[in-house]
Amino acid sequence: MFHFGGASCNNCDIEILACLTPRYDVERFGMLLVGSIRHADVLLVNGSINKKDKPRLLEIYEQAPKPVLVVAIGACGCTGGIFAEGNTFAGPVDKIIPVDAYIPGCPPKPEAILAGIVKLLGKN
Repeated sequence: MFHFGGASCNNCDIEILACLTPRYDVERFGMLLVGSIRHADVLLVNGSINKKDKPRLLEIYEQAPKPVLVVAIGACGCTGGIFAEGNTFAGPVDKIIPVDAYIPGCPPKPEAILAGIVKLLGKN
């Protein structure tokens, strides 16, 4: 899985990183955080997407090996959250790239992130 953090408060980033700790151990499900989208089959996107993030997100999505599963995490990733009314807001993730799963929350707990990703992987 590859993590793209948009413009946010970074609380979702902290919760995603908590999934990597021994307490939650996302690796037991065969998921590893990778440094390049070219090695990922899941793209985690959190934070509101602003006008500067949009071309970068599109570029990362185009570079991803297909099929790639896209997961919008947090209120900002799903809807824009508190940043949705800002003048730099480019839209929620699903208005920019196709999204396969939504994990809402501000921020979502690591248990919710794991449950959402595992459920998504189980469908495929």
